[in-house]
Amino acid sequence: MRLFECQHCGQLLFFENTSCERCGRRLGYLAEESAMSALEAADDGRWRALARPGQLFRFCANAGWEACNWLVPADDGDGGGGAAAFCRACRLNRTVPDLSDARNLMHWQRVETAKHRLVYGLLRLCLPLVSRFDDADRGLAFDFLSGSGPGYWQRQPVVTGHAAGLITIDVAEADDAERERHRQEMAEPYRTLLGHFRHEVGHYYWERLVRDGLWLEAFREMFGDERRDYAEALQAHYTEGPPADWQERHVSGYASAHPWEDFAETWAHYLHLVDTLETARAFGLTIDPGLGRDRTIRMALEFDAYRQTDFDALVAAWLPLTYAVNSLNSSMGQPELYPFVLSPAVQGKLRFVHGLIHGPAAPAIERAGSDR
Repeated sequence: MRLFECQHCGQLLFFENTSCERCGRRLGYLAEESAMSALEAADDGRWRALARPGQLFRFCANAGWEACNWLVPADDGDGGGGAAAFCRACRLNRTVPDLSDARNLMHWQRVETAKHRLVYGLLRLCLPLVSRFDDADRGLAFDFLSGSGPGYWQRQPVVTGHAAGLITIDVAEADDAERERHRQEMAEPYRTLLGHFRHEVGHYYWERLVRDGLWLEAFREMFGDERRDYAEALQAHYTEGPPADWQERHVSGYASAHPWEDFAETWAHYLHLVDTLETARAFGLTIDPGLGRDRTIRMALEFDAYRQTDFDALVAAWLPLTYAVNSLNSSMGQPELYPFVLSPAVQGKLRFVHGLIHGPAAPAIERAGSDR
């Protein structure tokens, strides 16, 4: 994630900021420029963005719920509630929970924070991203559902997952205690809202970039045959657990359940990697312990991780960074920030994802057809 600067006073800004702490200016995010902009009020709820002078904007309709700080061009519509009232990220929503319930509202706001970070990364990678409202066959949509509230016992349990471009998220995952309970029950070393989004969208991009394309046979060679019965594979995983040697071939125990899950977990970790490296670069982090002869634990980021086409350069920067941040967490008595091992086989799978996005057969046609 990038850092930003107020165009009016030079204050350091962060992605979720809505106002400048120094000058008090209202702030809005411009997705097309990946820029946070200080604003000047115009009229009729419209704003001038200092990062793009000469054009008027208004806030996404979800700003009224304190769930979004993204801007949309004022001439895209009147903001009356249609698709044009929403930004690139919120236009992906199909269902939100009952927002008259204060707990649902709080959870949904947290969910939106994670989803906006997901969309930021997808746009930075120039991946095809279109709402199902604009493309019913190939678009992406989110259902944010709650199992709480009146009549909850009459409803089916909410299951987080993906099906043909529709991602369902249980907003209860925004409750830290509930998410920690699930993490322990599932014996997961890592469980976050953003992690859910990155994993589930991996299933979506498998369908967009792998299933019907030139990458399918290479995928089967590396991840396995996805035609293996999915329900049986999951049942076996939950009954027997992952194989004893799963770390040699998979980034997580769950990734060993089925090739689809292996790909989704690998995809999520690739997004973790590039976004964390971008954040490290934004803060000017370098790693140089000054001890030992192993040069591989030294790191100075001199590239944009989202635009880096050399996969080896990403890994060469990532490993020293994880050693350092894991050590920092240990010094605070916290679990490791990144409790995973990137074996040679896992790095090969990450390289496959990298090739999907940046390689010579990357989805150039898809990108041309996207509205990015």
